[in-house]
Amino acid sequence: MKTLYDVQEWFKKFGYINLSPNRLDAIYFMQQELKNLVASGIIEKNNHDYLKARLILQREERFENEK
Repeated sequence: MKTLYDVQEWFKKFGYINLSPNRLDAIYFMQQELKNLVASGIIEKNNHDYLKARLILQREERFENEK
């Protein structure tokens, strides 16, 4: 996983599809869904894909806020 698109594709495995037209809103909702996946026990915080997704979402959020 290297891009936001990769994170979106990873979320599809869990049945989550984000249709938000606003990129910043989409990032926010994916961050919330990531927290929900951990809270419900579907994935663990030490999961490699979870950590990569979290870092990518943080990077993309920072990038969007700097525009």
